[in-house]
Amino acid sequence: MRPRTVAFAAIVAVVSQAASAIDLVGAWRAARKGDFEYSAAQSAGAAGQARRAQADNLWNPSLALNATAGVGLSDTSTSGARFSAPGFGQSNGVSFNTSVNHGASGRFGVVARQPLVSAERSAQRRQLELGADVAAVELEAAEQAMALRVAEAYFDLAMAAEAERVLRRQQVAVERALTQAKDRFSLGDVPITDTHEATARAESVKAQVLAAATEVELRRAALADLTGLPAAQLAARAPASVIASADLPSLERALAAAAANNPALRASAVAVDIARQEVGKHAAGAAASVDLVAQFGRERITGSGDFGGASSGATNGLIGVQVSLPFTIGGYRSARQDEALRLVEKAQAELQRARQQIALQARTAWLGLSVGRGRINALAEAQKASHARLDATRLGRSIGDRTTLDLLNAESDAAAADLNLTRGRVGLLLDRLRLAALAGALDEALLMTVNASLGYEPR
Repeated sequence: MRPRTVAFAAIVAVVSQAASAIDLVGAWRAARKGDFEYSAAQSAGAAGQARRAQADNLWNPSLALNATAGVGLSDTSTSGARFSAPGFGQSNGVSFNTSVNHGASGRFGVVARQPLVSAERSAQRRQLELGADVAAVELEAAEQAMALRVAEAYFDLAMAAEAERVLRRQQVAVERALTQAKDRFSLGDVPITDTHEATARAESVKAQVLAAATEVELRRAALADLTGLPAAQLAARAPASVIASADLPSLERALAAAAANNPALRASAVAVDIARQEVGKHAAGAAASVDLVAQFGRERITGSGDFGGASSGATNGLIGVQVSLPFTIGGYRSARQDEALRLVEKAQAELQRARQQIALQARTAWLGLSVGRGRINALAEAQKASHARLDATRLGRSIGDRTTLDLLNAESDAAAADLNLTRGRVGLLLDRLRLAALAGALDEALLMTVNASLGYEPR
């Protein structure tokens, strides 16, 4: 091996050791605090729960105080009145006139109202309660999505690091083959084409290694963004064997679990109920209401008028029941109801579409798991055969039965077989996590099980 290659490999080893491997559960726990998308979902969930308090208080009594002060005028005239007072007897056809042309005017009032009957208010309360339910379910969906994002980002980094490791190993082998080709060419044992082929392959693998190193840094940065951890401290492990798992449920059971427990589907179903409540708010008769009302008011004006200085004051109060029954408002309510009916149809269509999508995703993950173990076994056999072919080709090259190109192709095929096997194991694991997430069952316990299969100690 060239001294420069040895030095480069030593630097890579030091850098790799500097990055401390984080386990999957550790990444998930960090993401619960550092993922901005999940933080936004938590805030939205907390805001949604405030709707439940709004619903609880919607039927509470209300109290309003109003007051007005300014400059006003007042002119009253009464005729044909009967007047009587002690010492004055009784007079009929009496007239009274008062006038304040310019005076200080003020009024205040207090109104207390307790709703008793209101179909519109009932529908509004139900909407608020359902809105709180939607917020809670959407937070569940965000938790499942966050856990799956963490797993995908973690194994993206693990897969990128594995690809870089395999390519660097291939680079060492190709450079060794290049050195041998040059040495044998100088002895006249091989044609110059062997040297050219080895040089071309060495440069090609070098370019692949640089691209793989870039991919590792990008994947590490993505995991850092998700977890909030320093990128320089992040590394990940790829599964080294087939993940042992519980018996795979039947496809029917898997689809039923996703249909019943998927948080996104549950949120869509509640959205249909909310849309139906909106129809009820604008139905015929929904605007009718019955309220218990208590009110008190006082009005006074003081100033000068046509008959000299004058003042006027009035006090009123009421406790009773108020019935409101609007007959028509120019078709506005019926138009709103038509709109609400169309929105119900839209929500139902979106629910059906979501069911189709979730079922397709569940079917895809289930099929990946159902054939996954057989696929892994096939890839493992292919890897074994590729390395056996590589060993045979190396031996054949040493005795002259194989060309340098044969050796380079065998090295490339063996590297590809290694990567395909690791990629298959990662895919099988992610299909397991995706199927759990679709059924709302991707939790810390499952992540810890996966964690243990990667060689991490339970904690």
